[in-house]
Amino acid sequence: MNSFDVSLKTKTCCFTGHRKIPASELHSIKRKLKSEVISLIDKGISVFITGGALGFDTLAALTVLKIKRRFPDTRLFLALPCMEQTKGWKDEDIKIYKQILKKADSVFYVSKHYDTDCMKKRNRYLVDNSIYCITYFAKPLNPSGTMYTVKYANRKGLTVTNIASKIQINKI
Repeated sequence: MNSFDVSLKTKTCCFTGHRKIPASELHSIKRKLKSEVISLIDKGISVFITGGALGFDTLAALTVLKIKRRFPDTRLFLALPCMEQTKGWKDEDIKIYKQILKKADSVFYVSKHYDTDCMKKRNRYLVDNSIYCITYFAKPLNPSGTMYTVKYANRKGLTVTNIASKIQINKI
């Protein structure tokens, strides 16, 4: 994918979230994520975009791929910051990443190589091409890519659902 088909924006949801999800919350987060994705599919959303990072992005991609078995018109797009995204990752994480890449319907690299802005560019791309955003945002006091993306999604008028907690994301 060289660029996103803007006609799909009204049928698209992006994901953003923390790289670390506490083991004690993982089961609950998986259940909530699956429920939210299916709810959006029922509303006509058929395209889901994730940024390919460890943690919530990976969980979201795996969830969409699993749901595609039941809803075959559902598509998974990956908007990746750069081709070297997995540099420094553990072998097991790279293996899962490569499986997701193979099964994704489309892959777009925001930047060819890593630079200081490629993550923010990726995050803006996710939001700019969506009308919904599902987030795992549990650390509102820690500046992060998730916080940046949620704030940007709020400014752009996306409907944002936080499956992490009762944090009111429209107030950050």
